[in-house]
Amino acid sequence: MTSIDNFSKLCVHTQTTKPWTIEECISHFSAAGIKGISIWRHLLEGKDLKSIKAMLDAHQMEVVSLVRGGFFPAVDAEQRDLALEDNRLAIDQAAALGAPLVVLVCGADPRQSLEISRQQIQKGITALIPHAQNNGVKLAIEPLHPMYAGDKSALVSLGQANDICEAIASLWVGIAIDVYHLWWDNELKNEIIRCGKNKNILAFHVCDWRVPTIDFLTDRGLMGEGCIPIRQIRMWLEEAGFDGYNEVEVFSERLWAQDQKLYLEDIKKSYLNYT
Repeated sequence: MTSIDNFSKLCVHTQTTKPWTIEECISHFSAAGIKGISIWRHLLEGKDLKSIKAMLDAHQMEVVSLVRGGFFPAVDAEQRDLALEDNRLAIDQAAALGAPLVVLVCGADPRQSLEISRQQIQKGITALIPHAQNNGVKLAIEPLHPMYAGDKSALVSLGQANDICEAIASLWVGIAIDVYHLWWDNELKNEIIRCGKNKNILAFHVCDWRVPTIDFLTDRGLMGEGCIPIRQIRMWLEEAGFDGYNEVEVFSERLWAQDQKLYLEDIKKSYLNYT
C-alpha cells in the first residue's frame, strides 16, 4: 500500500484540538506546516467572519469544510423549518470563509420511524440546493455509525448515503466518508466505488477505533491506535477518483487533556505512519 510522505493533503478539524479557539487553531496549524483546516461552527459564534477570513488568508490556510449542518428530521414541522434556516446560515458562513462545502450530520427523530426521517432528510437537502448553488457551496452528507441512528443520523451506511444522493441527483450534493463510522461495513469498498462513479466523494475523515473503547463519542484514537484499516480505505477512495484532503477528526477527552502543541506533532507523525 502506498504511504503518505508529506503534509500537502493533511487537514485538521478544529474539534480535534477542542481546547483551542479558532484563532489559536489557525495560528498553530499554520506554524506546524498544516495548511488544511475544517472549521466547526460553534467557534464562529460572536466572531466577525471577515476578520477570520483575513486571518486564514494571512496564514495561507485553506478551509476544507464547515462543520456542521443537517439535523433535518422532526415530528414538528416548525423544527424542520428552523433546521432549514440554520442550514442556510451554515451555507452563508461557509461562503464567507471560502469553504467549498458544509458537512451534514443529517439527524433523526426517535419519535418517528427511520424511513420517515430519511424522507425528511431528502426533502430538506433538496430544499437547500438553490441556496447552496447560489453561494457556490456543496452539501456533504455524512453517514454515521448505526449506534447514532436514534437521534443523530437516520443514514447509517454509505449505501444509504449513495441511495439518497442518487435520488437527489444534484452536482451540489455529495458524501463525506468518515472511517470511524463506516469501517465495519463489508460493502464499504463496493459502495466507495459506486460513490466514485457518481463523482460524489466530497470529503474523507480519518481517526481510529480504540479497543476497548471507553466512550463511543469521545474516545477516538489517532490513526494507528486502533483497528481501522485506514490506509486501505484511503486507497479505495483514491482508486475511486478522490484526490482531496485527508481530514483528521478526533474526539478524545484523553487527547484534549494533553498539551495541544505536542498533540499536534503526534497528529503529524500518526498521519505519516498510518494514513
